[in-house]
Amino acid sequence: MTYRLLADAAMVVHFAFLVYMAVGGFLAWRWRRTIWAHLAVVAWGLLSVTTGVECPLTLAEDWARRGAGLEGLPASGFIDHYIEGVIYPQEYTNLARLGVAVLVLFSYVGYVLRRQ
Repeated sequence: MTYRLLADAAMVVHFAFLVYMAVGGFLAWRWRRTIWAHLAVVAWGLLSVTTGVECPLTLAEDWARRGAGLEGLPASGFIDHYIEGVIYPQEYTNLARLGVAVLVLFSYVGYVLRRQ
């Protein structure tokens, strides 16, 4: 039961991380110091997409799922399992990534403009 809770917690935190990556820059409009956390999250996301490095949250969820006696995440990882083909068709992956990039850039432009 503990492993199952850990797996579910890792999944929820992973989704929260992805939501924060997409729209967290807008929080910095109100709470300016959060821009540094958002920059780190975006840097990690960019590194992950460009190099294919595995996210520790994916590894933690996979470990906990296996510990609970469940099937582990597929080799393709968290995004492919929960998002691509589920939330949007896999052929729109690049469009989804572009959409997130536009949101992040827009939030940063707004951040800079609001500072003036």
